[in-house]
Amino acid sequence: MNIDHADPDVLAALRAAFDPDGSAKPALGWPAVHAFEAEHGVVLPEPYRSLVAEITDGSSAGPPEFGLGLAEMPSDWGAGRPERDPGKPFPLTSQWLWDDDPRPEEETEPILEQVFDHGTIVLGTDGCGMYWHLVVTGPHRGHLWNICGEGATPFGAEFGFTSGAPGFAGWVAHWAAGKEWFDVG
Repeated sequence: MNIDHADPDVLAALRAAFDPDGSAKPALGWPAVHAFEAEHGVVLPEPYRSLVAEITDGSSAGPPEFGLGLAEMPSDWGAGRPERDPGKPFPLTSQWLWDDDPRPEEETEPILEQVFDHGTIVLGTDGCGMYWHLVVTGPHRGHLWNICGEGATPFGAEFGFTSGAPGFAGWVAHWAAGKEWFDVG
């Protein structure tokens, strides 16, 4: 998974996956991507960075079911939540199910807020409060995470929940192949 340089073959696969029916939104262009990065103190991981600059800022056809543009948030994102800060590191490197955590709530609550609001951009939702995040800062930069009311789970075969390749390109390829997100176990 290369998150620093866009591979032309990967970009071609993304182009094919995102616009089979003409539902893709226009690309933002490099000036808009650079402005977003400067405003938030991040450099978006490849190939997502090149996708939104050169190909599309998302598609109503997915992925995920309700995909978003770079600077958008889901309509059901909690009112009154703290302001998101993509520049602060995403805190996790392995799955975390809140209900299975034996620590007291006073200890886990600050981490939980970081999971939802630090180090990621929200790519969209599959409904029912299940959000797909692309990690843009921290040790898991470039990885996709499904974050919902029950917990946070990384996407990629190396984590044991899916047969998909890790990273944005692997996530899109898995979706384009019509596979269930978590198809292992």
